[in-house]
Amino acid sequence: MATDDSSTKDRAAGSTRRGRRRMTGKERREQLLDIGRALFAERGFEGTSVEEIAATAGVSKPVVYEHFGGKEGLYAVVVDRETRRLLDMVTGALTGGHPRELLEQAAFALLDYIEQYTDGFRILVRDSPVAQSTGTFASLISDIATQVEDILGLEFEARGFDPKLAPLYAQALVGMVALTGQWWLNARKPNKPEVAAHLVNLAWHGLDGLEQKPRLIGHRRS
Repeated sequence: MATDDSSTKDRAAGSTRRGRRRMTGKERREQLLDIGRALFAERGFEGTSVEEIAATAGVSKPVVYEHFGGKEGLYAVVVDRETRRLLDMVTGALTGGHPRELLEQAAFALLDYIEQYTDGFRILVRDSPVAQSTGTFASLISDIATQVEDILGLEFEARGFDPKLAPLYAQALVGMVALTGQWWLNARKPNKPEVAAHLVNLAWHGLDGLEQKPRLIGHRRS
């Protein structure tokens, strides 16, 4: 299946081969974003230079500064776009139905994003000194967990559990899927539906067997 990322470099390079027609400001900005996204994913923020971005685009360094103010500005826009894309994909996938189906939808949405926007996910999970308006990957996962929290709260009330614990369980469930996604980013085995099925298997049957007052069986109590 062709993905957004598989053709990023080809599109970026191709844009420099479209003859002498002068790009509009919007076209140039999108070209620089495509190129920056591919380079940041491959080499990280520190390993990517303005010189390389400009050279790949076939422009001078001042053009990059004109559009983004520098490497930091370009990186921030790339991260902001990917953050919003992932959050929109996850929240848009939660269309209702049985709670187990909602878990499946959330798991598939994250795995879909990893598969279709691999470069974006590589950028999001990397640490960077650049502050973005939407924060870090951890804060993004927290935003997604907030969506799941509402679903769990209703399920907890229906089962007689304390709904105030829903945020804790939401963080645990979303964190489990996110970390598994990071592992699957490189492993890519088993296939996506099987990974989603195993994630939901653990999450759903774990929730199904919840104790109302969980206890520790060891000696440690604090």
